[in-house]
Amino acid sequence: MADTGIFCTTAEVQYKAGANASATSKAEAYTNNFVTQAESVINAYTRYNWSDAYAALNVDVKGILKEAASNLAAIYVINYDMSGFTSREEAEDMIVILSDGFTRCIKILKDLKTQDFVNGA
Repeated sequence: MADTGIFCTTAEVQYKAGANASATSKAEAYTNNFVTQAESVINAYTRYNWSDAYAALNVDVKGILKEAASNLAAIYVINYDMSGFTSREEAEDMIVILSDGFTRCIKILKDLKTQDFVNGA
């Protein structure tokens, strides 16, 4: 099976989910599903279809999309099964850190679309 996401890879999600994340939820079949969901959420939050425009984007914007998608997908991986973590607090701390990163990226992406709108007016 190959990565099916546009914004990030299975490996990038696995790095962020951590060594103690469930082997099942870190498997490519699961992460492909989580990445697809994350990409759709990003497009909906920002009210722009980054997936369709991806090929024409510059490397900086692609990096922000990669961070946002891998953060959200890693949250899904961790949330799927927290039993491998040394404590529930460890898993929750990771989720909070990833969530903060995801939120920061969404704000940047929304601002990019605002800037495009203003520049095009």
